[in-house]
Amino acid sequence: MKTNTPIPVTVLTGFLGAGKTTLLNRLLTEQHGRRIAVIENEFGEIGIDQALVVNADEEIFEMNNGCICCTVRGDLIRILGNLVRRRDRFDYVLVETTGLADPGPVAQTFFVDEDVRGSYRLDGIITVVDAKHVAQHLDDSAECQEQIAFADKILLNKTDLVSDGVLDALERRIRSMNAVAKILRTHNAAVPASEVVDIHAFELGTKLELDPKFLEPELPFEASVEYVLSPGPHRLILHPGPDPMIHLTLMPLPDATDTAWKAAKHSALQRFGQNPVTIRPGGAIRPDQHLYALELAAGGPSSFEILCAAPGRFALHTEHGPEEFRMTLERQGQALVPTRQEAHAAGHSHDESVSSVGITETRPLDARRLNDWMGGLLRDKGADIFRMKGVLHIKGSPNRVVFQGVHMLFDAKPDRPWQEREPRLSQLVFIGRNLVRDELADGFRSCLA
Repeated sequence: MKTNTPIPVTVLTGFLGAGKTTLLNRLLTEQHGRRIAVIENEFGEIGIDQALVVNADEEIFEMNNGCICCTVRGDLIRILGNLVRRRDRFDYVLVETTGLADPGPVAQTFFVDEDVRGSYRLDGIITVVDAKHVAQHLDDSAECQEQIAFADKILLNKTDLVSDGVLDALERRIRSMNAVAKILRTHNAAVPASEVVDIHAFELGTKLELDPKFLEPELPFEASVEYVLSPGPHRLILHPGPDPMIHLTLMPLPDATDTAWKAAKHSALQRFGQNPVTIRPGGAIRPDQHLYALELAAGGPSSFEILCAAPGRFALHTEHGPEEFRMTLERQGQALVPTRQEAHAAGHSHDESVSSVGITETRPLDARRLNDWMGGLLRDKGADIFRMKGVLHIKGSPNRVVFQGVHMLFDAKPDRPWQEREPRLSQLVFIGRNLVRDELADGFRSCLA
């Protein structure tokens, strides 16, 4: 089969014992119609991963005595070059990295080598996370952090070994590190092949066509919860959580429509930019135009009063997820059940090191200023910027410009034309270590035309 169509590649990564080989075996045995060439990387003198992979017709190549992300990247380029000459025997490549690998240099391979760039298409980076043990490594393992930060899709695996509460908290922690990766909860890495291969996650233009909300801006609140409240007093109860206080807003909803719900979130976004009114335990929260900062008692639960003059629907927007503070809303001693609840990618992070920063700008950009700023940013901070992705509105260009960045490598190219009723705006996401939101936002806005 002779064709010039680039060969799609999935990079499979994850910390030691997360379940990568289990997922690989599933992909090699599932009837998905694809012929997959597998490139195995093992860190050690004796290769055993190939022995752990079930017998299959797929090609398996193993690289020993080094990590694919550093000492043997030349081997990866060599094997990819050899595969091109045998492409009649396969139509997809899966690269499984060692559990100690930083996937960034692996992704860079598909940009820095001209032959590889012309023959292959990086389809996506899949990271498998061990829900039971990852908490032991998140704070002290740079590789574990980088695997999560680089991911286009994350499989939160071994979900049967932990409680739903632990999973919820872990998912929030992961989301604070990578706000745009899709998270799937799995047991024994059981996931359809369609969630791992041919997902077009690294091709931003295609990704946005499949998921227009992919680059939605982050919000300063993590949750929006709708309650139907009766006239009279209610009690909001919060337990000690990750911070000594929590910011929130409470506002009435005119009706139960999606339009009213979206308008409430937009209003909350504006309120979270205001100075908060500080409330101590026992104080009152009102459904009004204020942002409240609730101070929490350290030794036990804190109670706040909500007084409703009339029955109705109300939207409560909280800075952190309600589960983090075991939040309940009571009426006459009975806990109320939310009628709607939505989680958001938050613009703040619990992790002091790895985080993601999203920026949205409606005004057009000057191409020269953007190029100068981006060049300086990557020169000075490129080692700490794991991933960049976005859509740019360049002054004078009838087309969207999509870009991808991996460490110090940056690629931008025109995409399809802007559609007639489509809002022309720039949306971009940075994922990396020690990112300073205000510095990135100010630098980006210095590129305005």
